[in-house]
Amino acid sequence: MSGSLEVRKFLFTQDDGMSQRGGPNVPAQRNGEPSRISDDQVHRARLAVARSALGTEDCRMLLDMLGLSPGEDGGAPPVQR
Repeated sequence: MSGSLEVRKFLFTQDDGMSQRGGPNVPAQRNGEPSRISDDQVHRARLAVARSALGTEDCRMLLDMLGLSPGEDGGAPPVQR
């Protein structure tokens, strides 16, 4: 049960950060780079995964499988490379 509490705390902090940035915006039209994924897209994908995860380990595993966890060097997630 503590895993779900950790996930809820994570979601709360993420939602709080989203409201401080002004909420979701309408995406801009794509230019010449069709495969670029924005920081906001990664953020929203992480939230979606965390909301549906069964616990902390499940969330961590799903984020890693989808390439949404931070890189090994702490930099950009693999999905943005």
